[in-house]
Amino acid sequence: MIIGVHDHPAILQAILSGYALPIVGEHGIAHWARVLENGLKIAASNGADTEVVALFALFHDSRRMNEHEDDGHGVRGAQFARSLRGQLVHLDDARFELLFEACALHSDGVIDGSLTVQTCWDADRLDLGRVGIKPQPQRLCTDGARAVLEWAHERAVSWHQPTHVLSAWGWPPNAHTPPDA
Repeated sequence: MIIGVHDHPAILQAILSGYALPIVGEHGIAHWARVLENGLKIAASNGADTEVVALFALFHDSRRMNEHEDDGHGVRGAQFARSLRGQLVHLDDARFELLFEACALHSDGVIDGSLTVQTCWDADRLDLGRVGIKPQPQRLCTDGARAVLEWAHERAVSWHQPTHVLSAWGWPPNAHTPPDA
């Protein structure tokens, strides 16, 4: 699964080199992969920038320090993406600002933003089922997200493993399981 010019396996390795949480945890790699799939489904219906959506999936929780309340983790993830500009992240300034905003504000409950930023936020919100929360349609930004809500929620609550995404990212498909309840 190649989206744009980015080397997703190299980005994943850079993220994992400083990732503080269990890679198979609530905010780990399977969550990121479901966020990517959610985002691409929404983008197919609304024309959002799929390259920004793909990078958001990787960076939005990349610098979390715990699985619970972690104020500032989105900004830390956005700043980490910024630190990789010109090396692994290749977006022009306008598109990078979309990525930065999407990461920085993704857990703030905001719904106003550009279509691409809204698509990123919805992609993440659609995966709340993994932590026992069913997304509410009125808290989603896009019609595309509301259209796939049930599909995404079922995948979240069942801890669906998007093996084709994980494989494309260079992650062994047999290495992920949900955390212990």
